[in-house]
Amino acid sequence: QWNVRECGSIVPKGEWEVGITHEQMQQAAALAGLPNGMMFPSSVPGRTNLWQRVPLGVVGVIAPWNFPLFLAMRSVAPALALGNAVLLKPDLQSAVTGGALIARLVEDAGLPPGVLQVLPGGPATGDAVVRHPCVNMVSFTGSTRAGTAVAAAAAPTVKRVAQELGGKSANILLDDVDFEKAVAGGVQSCFANSGQSCNAPTRMLVEQSVYDEAVAIAARVAKAAKLGDPMDKGPHYGPVVSKAHYDKIQGLIQVGIDEGAQLVAGGTGRADGFDRGYYVKPTVFAGVHNKMRIAQEEVFGPVLVLIPFKDEADAIAIANDSPYGLYAYVQTGDMDRARRVSRLMRAGGVSVNGTSQDYMAPFGGYKQSGNGREYGEFGVRDFLEIKSISGFRTA
Repeated sequence: QWNVRECGSIVPKGEWEVGITHEQMQQAAALAGLPNGMMFPSSVPGRTNLWQRVPLGVVGVIAPWNFPLFLAMRSVAPALALGNAVLLKPDLQSAVTGGALIARLVEDAGLPPGVLQVLPGGPATGDAVVRHPCVNMVSFTGSTRAGTAVAAAAAPTVKRVAQELGGKSANILLDDVDFEKAVAGGVQSCFANSGQSCNAPTRMLVEQSVYDEAVAIAARVAKAAKLGDPMDKGPHYGPVVSKAHYDKIQGLIQVGIDEGAQLVAGGTGRADGFDRGYYVKPTVFAGVHNKMRIAQEEVFGPVLVLIPFKDEADAIAIANDSPYGLYAYVQTGDMDRARRVSRLMRAGGVSVNGTSQDYMAPFGGYKQSGNGREYGEFGVRDFLEIKSISGFRTA
């Protein structure tokens, strides 16, 4: 319920977040049991070497508001499990869900005092965490603009920085797919959490021969989208997080209109029937080309653009023509085609035919979507140093 009160998230999303956070904590605990080191051969006869994995020391975690519990704990849990102390700076918009509740959880679990410290505050607090010489590494999740500032602030102390930043994920629909299912699913995935997801499939790329059909389906699904009270359990979308964010989304919808994109669903202004709460109309633009701002900038709201392509090579070129590279989607009835296209997508992860994300698989971005990886064995590497010890003599 705190997630609902702070961020406007709907109850089913909050329930999902609790479940996946529990899964991440179990995963971190299991990964803590990986071998701590190994002997390996030396180039010098009669000697052998040892490599060890050792904790970094103090890890600063700067977490966002859109999935405040999950996106904090996916860094906090492995950092703690691997022997580090953590300074957690939650976003002010989710300081209870992503900060105070986590502090209570670890206190109840018996973690020694001071091993995890929660520092609620604004940009100045985050900047202090990043710049402090006793902080050995920073894990940051947020916008690309904020991520560049974090990297610059960390540079004087040459500390490690792992970042999961913005996205503008392409969703390629090839002509051999079940269009009704693929388009509807793509629209719904784009609008999930009211569009406030970094890996949302916000650019739907459709083969020219079936483009008009896809536009009609997308418009119909968007117009039928149900908005409602976040406390209700039914399938619906809630408001966005704040007035400032609502205003940003409204500005980018207007940019799309001014650029000449065809508005086929939604538009500016509060959603019909909602005079309270920052409810954005689920919006779909057609007639979009990839150079438009609406196709290049992350909106972080329920706004979808449909872009036509000529052939497979054109689709891949359009998908990769983005400053971002966090995630991508491919829809096709031919698995060989899916593999071929997936390999050529410049993104950290690819979903084939609507497959949900696997939280044991590595997750992270190319280009301005960040660096480092989360989840599974890859997700622990950023929180460890590798030390080699040479000079042991063999018998």
